[in-house]
Amino acid sequence: IYADPAKRLELYFRPKDPYCHPVCANRFPTSTMLLKVKRRTKKKKQLDTEEEIQPEVQFEMEILGTVTTVYKFQGMSDFQYLAMHSGPDGKQTSMYDKVLMLKPEKEEFFNRELPLYIPPPIFSRLDTPVDYFYRPDIQHREGYNNPQVSGENLIGLSRARRPHNAIFVNFDDEEIPTKPLDAAVQTWKKVCTNPVDKKAEEELRKLFEVRPVWSRNAVKANISVHPDKLKLLLPYLAYYMLTGPWRSLWVRFGYDPRKHPEAKIYQVLDFRIRCGMKYGYAPNDMPVKAKRSTYNYSLPITVKKPVSHTVSVHDLKQGLGTSGASGAKKPASSRYKLKESIYVFREGALPPYRQMFYQLCDLNVESLQKIIHRNDGTESECTERDGWCLPKTSDDLRDSMSLMIKQIIRSTRPALFSNTTSSEDGKEQLAYESGEDEDDEEEEEEEFKPSDGSENEMETEILDYV
Repeated sequence: IYADPAKRLELYFRPKDPYCHPVCANRFPTSTMLLKVKRRTKKKKQLDTEEEIQPEVQFEMEILGTVTTVYKFQGMSDFQYLAMHSGPDGKQTSMYDKVLMLKPEKEEFFNRELPLYIPPPIFSRLDTPVDYFYRPDIQHREGYNNPQVSGENLIGLSRARRPHNAIFVNFDDEEIPTKPLDAAVQTWKKVCTNPVDKKAEEELRKLFEVRPVWSRNAVKANISVHPDKLKLLLPYLAYYMLTGPWRSLWVRFGYDPRKHPEAKIYQVLDFRIRCGMKYGYAPNDMPVKAKRSTYNYSLPITVKKPVSHTVSVHDLKQGLGTSGASGAKKPASSRYKLKESIYVFREGALPPYRQMFYQLCDLNVESLQKIIHRNDGTESECTERDGWCLPKTSDDLRDSMSLMIKQIIRSTRPALFSNTTSSEDGKEQLAYESGEDEDDEEEEEEEFKPSDGSENEMETEILDYV
């Protein structure tokens, strides 16, 4: 807990009870000292039994060090839910020995008839009292009747729409947009007030002239623009594909990839590093660690969320963070840039994340490009699954890329593959050699540490725009 400043210290009143709900302590900085105090008592010899002699007490104090962090339990204790059952006579009976499996049990343990016990799915999200300001009852005029229940006056389940004004297109839509929404133009013009923003706009225009289809990560790796401004700039120059072979990508206004066979090189490939013993390594042996894990899940009450800084239009006009401490370390030209590995797959290099979304033109391996261009000049139909490529092209690409990943892992960690047979090695051996020494390998891994702002899940930015 101490290693993560955002986590709260948990105290369980019944540590052996899995249904015990903890109380949490917040972390605070302090400047105090840790003292070691010894109390020495020296008894004097008693000469006369009638007289009481007070023992001599001495204190010795030693400063062991300074304390910089303390945890204070300032919240209230939550409800505690016990595994108990109320009998017909009102007597409470413990069910812990019936519902807790402390050792491997036989089938009879699971087939026993027991009273229904369902612990609550969630406890309180807050452990500090807050003032809840109830709205006063609305006083209507005499004769007012409540309107009929309809979708217009129901509270929606989704959050409020964000005014980024992106245009979404499905693969089966007949028409594609040729210009942005007026609101998108006005929003960007309102924000684009300094030379840095105008330069970013020109750079993005040139990117769409060179390539009509881009992923957001690829844009981030080629131009330096604040993510909040990029959300406003992309809808100004491109529309967003929701489904089909170009899903999750931004397409230049007026360009329809479904009508151009050469657009197959811009299709998206969902690639995930395969993991399992049949591939020669377990999840814990993966050289690319998962960004999230269900084993490391923290309940909302145990995490202390930092206070977020809301971005205003004034902040956007001022350039957003030009005077920040972290921004001062990097020049403005590359402050928000991601590394090239976030969207390009190269031979002999590991992807930065276990799940990646590559455009086919960014697979910089000759053997992979041969698979992509197998039907050049003979494309007849653009399908929603395979686009302009031959059927099963994505599966062939994933198989080849997985073999490359396994080859890299084999070269860096040969002990993982010591039990594999020579025949399997022969089948899965790739027709290339890395030729890199250990120093180069370490530098390669150092390069692919996650960059700030990068993501390992699908770039569907829908929630950023609706």
